[in-house]
Amino acid sequence: MFLDKGGRLLTCGSNLAGHVLGYAADPAANLYGLFEIGPPTPVPVPSMQDMRLVSVATGDYHCLALSADSEVYSWGNNDFSTLGHGDLDDKAVPSKIESLSRIERIVAGLNKSAAVDENGRLFTWGSALFGGLEEDEAGPYGLGYVLDAETESQATPKQVDALSQDRVVGLALGHGFNLVVTDAGAVYSFGFGLRGGGLGHGSLEREVLPRRIEALARTRRRFVAVAAGYCHALALTENGELYGWGDEEANGHGREERTPQRVGALIGQRIKLVYALDHASCAVTEKGELFTWGESYAAAEGDELLDENSLGHVGPQGMPKRVAGLSGVEVAAVTVGGVCTIAADTDGVVWEVGYRLALGLGASGPEDGADVPTHTPIHALRVRVLNSP
Repeated sequence: MFLDKGGRLLTCGSNLAGHVLGYAADPAANLYGLFEIGPPTPVPVPSMQDMRLVSVATGDYHCLALSADSEVYSWGNNDFSTLGHGDLDDKAVPSKIESLSRIERIVAGLNKSAAVDENGRLFTWGSALFGGLEEDEAGPYGLGYVLDAETESQATPKQVDALSQDRVVGLALGHGFNLVVTDAGAVYSFGFGLRGGGLGHGSLEREVLPRRIEALARTRRRFVAVAAGYCHALALTENGELYGWGDEEANGHGREERTPQRVGALIGQRIKLVYALDHASCAVTEKGELFTWGESYAAAEGDELLDENSLGHVGPQGMPKRVAGLSGVEVAAVTVGGVCTIAADTDGVVWEVGYRLALGLGASGPEDGADVPTHTPIHALRVRVLNSP
């Protein structure tokens, strides 16, 4: 998803389950009986053309959009009430969440969603369960408040009362765990710390209510942003220092860390943006240089690593490494996922690398290969870049 300079919503890629592009699927375009191939380039979503948006967020199977009027719209799969409308009905077209107003920030994750209003109050909804490695690890502890043991989801946005005395300024939804930053610079986590301990408290724990990460508090730093992947997490200070923990694949250390540690490979760099998803991470320096690390896969290659993968490097990268393909480009925004990395420069030009279908380039011909191996600009598109941590 993209927002252009005028705040219009544009989408491309595959219309998974016929819902995520913002309009009904075309059965004639069905690929292998699984999902519709979207348009070859990002195109406007018809139902949203008269509306100015300021932010968008994508989960695994659903999407959120925030309007200039501070209202939230959702669409996509709704098996876990992820859309926040109080029902289980899928929606192919964006629909307003009536119970939310005066919202400033939205985040979408795996079967769950979150929003922060103008007063810094945190609301969450969607799946409350996380199935761990053992049956007794499953439980309703993923939304920041106590639910009945039999409750599988929260159908409408509900405030996280445990943070009612704090003003939330940043949040990230990981795979089973979540991170929150307050205006005082404190970082809290809640949910289930699978594998490397994404909660940052030093053990494979579970936290129903938000708990402050003491290892970060002891640094006496003020934190301004967080990022969360499958089993790893990142936290950024106001001075551009980056801390990482969790699974070794993408925490920036190349080894498992169950409590936050400063990412040594980026000492000397002043970081202004961080983002994480699945098993990959990225960071942008004050100079606009992009660093990526972790692993990425292409679905079309049978889950095999691409020779030059969607992080802009050859093979997996355990430590932060600058993306050489964007030398000379001042990056202002970035997102990284399992099959592609998309960056926008200070002029709003979009640069892409990775799997062709996810990038909106359509299915490749037999002579093309399934991936775009180096960052390529979309010259016809100019996007709105948010100046935010």
